[in-house]
Amino acid sequence: MAEVKVYYDQVGNTLTVWFGNPQDEYVAEETGDEIVLMKDKSGQVIGFEKLNFFVSKPAHLQVAFETVAA
Repeated sequence: MAEVKVYYDQVGNTLTVWFGNPQDEYVAEETGDEIVLMKDKSGQVIGFEKLNFFVSKPAHLQVAFETVAA
């Protein structure tokens, strides 16, 4: 079973999504579109952060996931 961790920071206005172990983060790379990619030592993306992410009703932030099979 895969585990995804989602964090919303109201003060910093960021949405962070981890689909790998956050402790494996080795480098963070900004893409220029207010997205930061977090990578492990092998260069694999293990998470991302959306900067300037605003939610009008943070208590009702809903996250949905969809599985796509190749």
